Amino acid sequence: MALADRWLLPDGVKDILPPRAHQIEALRRRLLDLYDSWGYELVMPPLMEHLESLLTGVGRDLDLDTYKLTDQVSGHLLGIRADITPQVARIDAHRMRNKGASRFCYCGSVLHTRPANMLASRNPLQVGAELYGHAGLDSDVEVISLMLETLLASGIEAPLSLDLGHVGIFRNLMADAGLTAAEETEYLEKLQLKALPEIEVFLNELEADARLLDRLAELPRLHGGADVLARARSLFADASPAVNEAIDYLEKIAEQLAQRFPGVRQYFDLGELRGYNYHTGIVFAAYADGFGQAIAKGGRYDEIGRDFGLARPATGFSSDLKTLADLSAGPLDSRGGAILAPAGQESVLIEQINKLRAQGERVIQQLPDVTLANLASCDRRLLRQGEDWVLEAL
Repeated sequence: MALADRWLLPDGVKDILPPRAHQIEALRRRLLDLYDSWGYELVMPPLMEHLESLLTGVGRDLDLDTYKLTDQVSGHLLGIRADITPQVARIDAHRMRNKGASRFCYCGSVLHTRPANMLASRNPLQVGAELYGHAGLDSDVEVISLMLETLLASGIEAPLSLDLGHVGIFRNLMADAGLTAAEETEYLEKLQLKALPEIEVFLNELEADARLLDRLAELPRLHGGADVLARARSLFADASPAVNEAIDYLEKIAEQLAQRFPGVRQYFDLGELRGYNYHTGIVFAAYADGFGQAIAKGGRYDEIGRDFGLARPATGFSSDLKTLADLSAGPLDSRGGAILAPAGQESVLIEQINKLRAQGERVIQQLPDVTLANLASCDRRLLRQGEDWVLEAL
């Protein structure tokens, strides 16, 4: 590597410099305090652990995104986490072992072998919350509400949209259609791309009931406002009861969220199967006008703890703290001006500096014969007048 390249970072990886670093840290504290006020307990899993633990069960979907390395102590294969959720599932199953509902929150770095999209970082600062031990509408509404409160607390002023879907609709339609595993996988890939011409060709080659084929042909078109649910009920009227139960579930959640967040637009996409192998029920994502990717997302994943020996109901969401800070309308540095203190180690001077810092002031002490790089941040000066110390505006 050339000398000029040694200080360059890999693609998709960036330093966080002042004042943005202060903004992100302040936002982290604000969000963790928000989660604490809702009763969510903070956990701090390690950045790396045994690869089998990170990729157990539904974590297998993270395999390609996970960096692998050999532990020089044990010789075992380790992984650097690409998502904190599997770690929280391990904690819930083996470290906490609560019988009732458990609420956890976290904020920590994750590392991806490749960016999730063109706008994404390869080292997001993942922040999120998860609720274990309750299956039903109330816990899903709570988690989605907390996700939206996260965006509001982040100072995002752009209009927000909430995208709602349910993987149970697709799963039960597949069960009705009786497709092979290979056929289901092929249809799923085309559905995710909303590739309507390819879906039409694929369905024409299937030997299945015409009514079932009509349902599969219309599924990728079932996206839009609340009228989508009415269209789906008509289309799936004679489908298995579980399909319509999933539609009813979406409608009930949407109604409750509309009451709590009337300013958030709702969008339904019944063909949205993000994390299909990961989620077991409702899936959701939040968007901000002017930003082309989801800024927070989550869903229900009741099977996540099965391979850890405790398959408890679970629902949660996560976001990239750095993205939230980028979208925040607040100032990069919300601190007030600093106080410039003179150089010296006299006990009375140090005592006065410590006193001001204890009062919450930011005090920058000069160093002999050195010009301060951050002098511009100072708006007052600490001066000695006789026996007293006074503050003077700069």
